[in-house]
Amino acid sequence: MSTDLTARTRDLALRHRTAVGVAWLLVLLIGGAVAVLGLGRLDQSFTASGGPGHRANQEVQERYGNGAAVAPLVAVASWPAGADVRAPGAAGRFGDAVRHAAGPGARTVSYAGTGDEGFLGGDGRTVYALVYPGAGEPDLAGLTAVEEAAVALRADLRSALPEARVEVTGVLPLQHDSAVAGPGPVALAVKAACALGLLVLLAAVFRSASGVLAPLLLAGVTSVGALVLVEAVAGFTEISFVVVYLVPVTALVLAVHRWAQPPGAGERSAAAAGAAGAAACAVLALFPASFLRSVGVTGLAVWAVGTAAALTLVPVLRSVATRSRRTEGPAAAGRSPRAAGAAGRGGGRSGPVPAVCVLILLVLAAGAATQLRVGNPEATALVASGPARDGLDRLAAAGVPSGVLNPLEVLLPEGADPRAAAARAARVPGVLLAAAPRGDEWRRDGTAVVVVVPEEEPMTAAGAATVSAVRSAFAAGPVSAAVGGSGVVDRDLVDGVYGLLPLAVPAAALAALAVLVLLPVPSGFPGAGAAAGAVLRAVLAALASAGALTVLWQWGPAGTGAVTGWVPLVVGVFAFCVSLDRSVASAAGGPPGAGLAAAGAGALAVLAVGIGPQVELALLVSGFAMAAVLDAAAGRRRTLPAVPARPTSRSSLQLV
Repeated sequence: MSTDLTARTRDLALRHRTAVGVAWLLVLLIGGAVAVLGLGRLDQSFTASGGPGHRANQEVQERYGNGAAVAPLVAVASWPAGADVRAPGAAGRFGDAVRHAAGPGARTVSYAGTGDEGFLGGDGRTVYALVYPGAGEPDLAGLTAVEEAAVALRADLRSALPEARVEVTGVLPLQHDSAVAGPGPVALAVKAACALGLLVLLAAVFRSASGVLAPLLLAGVTSVGALVLVEAVAGFTEISFVVVYLVPVTALVLAVHRWAQPPGAGERSAAAAGAAGAAACAVLALFPASFLRSVGVTGLAVWAVGTAAALTLVPVLRSVATRSRRTEGPAAAGRSPRAAGAAGRGGGRSGPVPAVCVLILLVLAAGAATQLRVGNPEATALVASGPARDGLDRLAAAGVPSGVLNPLEVLLPEGADPRAAAARAARVPGVLLAAAPRGDEWRRDGTAVVVVVPEEEPMTAAGAATVSAVRSAFAAGPVSAAVGGSGVVDRDLVDGVYGLLPLAVPAAALAALAVLVLLPVPSGFPGAGAAAGAVLRAVLAALASAGALTVLWQWGPAGTGAVTGWVPLVVGVFAFCVSLDRSVASAAGGPPGAGLAAAGAGALAVLAVGIGPQVELALLVSGFAMAAVLDAAAGRRRTLPAVPARPTSRSSLQLV
């Protein structure tokens, strides 16, 4: 977008400021209602990778109505010392109780139905069973149904087996216990402090009520408008629900940064960064992977709506602030220059030694990203206490490995021998057991499902090797079989999505660079060298954010062993977008401290919302916060000339 075009757009918005204000107000109100109602259009499975495991899970779900990508419940029973769990009485009673408690439509497998001693604990008095509830698809409603089934299963088994100690665990019960635990008093106090800190930061930087309200208003309209666009696209192609987390935090950081820019240069840099960022995200959306398409479409929507707001709504809000300052007199006028001054002081020259230190930190963090292990966090890291954790501890005490929480399901075609397939899988190194249950619920329309239980969880190196080996065993066998289950989704994500990143990231970066170089350069933008630097810093920020997640969670005290697969993708796109916007604005002459203020606002906002015991949410929130902090540190490496202060208003009523 040329300088003249941005100026004409700004002038047009100012001439029709009432219409512009009403239009954006309608976007906020009506669009907000539409966005809430349209959330159901988004794919809520969190597992759609498009890989062979995902296709196998879909087929299992269609034929059998449960299981597949949803990890089963694990019912655990321990008898008093001296009991023989192998005896028909004990084993049979446990198997019958599990089948009865699981309810209609469920699939269960245990020692009683298979005779496989892999279902027995090493202590000689513990036995477990895998339970696939009759209802439960890999979406939010289905996962809720599985969690409710776990509560009912636990109560029914305890009633049916009063002489045994009964627990019910599994991946979903562990995650559920983490979510319902809620933040403690300390965490609540920190959340409140972060929310208050966000308001204090905005007030300290902009020194007015309008400086607090305007960025929040810009973030609101950008979030709502972007979500409406994303949901519209979801009517034609699959868009993952995870993008809901990306929109508001990106919109907030961009809004604070745009409001901190001086008039004129701010609109020009917003147009340049918006076009470049939209081009990069559009390239991501073209790759044949659901998650890349989802984050690409979402980033494109945020850039489009955010840039439109920067070119139209921001000038209108500034004009209202200017008019308010003039009516309030010299006393108010004397305070307004401090807003830009506060932002400018935040970005003073840091000196060569700190600059080198920041660069080394970013490079090291980016290097750590190469060691990222994608997958659900290890079971022991999901929750510290609760009923599901009691069941997990009971399994561990009996010598049962945690790999039982993520079994594989091998879907055999018509005519295949389930017993022979189970025997083939049992010979694979790392497999604890392979069972071919004989019940009707395991054999349908000529097909059959074989359960393969690995010793290690799939996110570990050993577990991933076992999954690959099982797939190879059936790919090379006499009968082709589809290998699915909750344990294959992460492997598909690695192969089908992360495998494309070596092509997708350079392609997106080149698209952004081409737009910045070929676009009519706004006045004050240094040109190709600065454009290349801005894009390279944005890519480095995305890689460093993934590395920070690796260091903090995978290697850090939390010891999750892996990072939930979609989190680095969402955080990486966020880091790329905010870094690109800051770099372009800085190169065009914006105040360096604006990036620091925007990063701080974003970090405080996500911490205020997301601090708590739920591990996956903590992963996402910490990723956003670390990406913002790293970008703020990188932004302090450059010093640019001061810019004139923009008038601001102390009156929130006049702003509205």
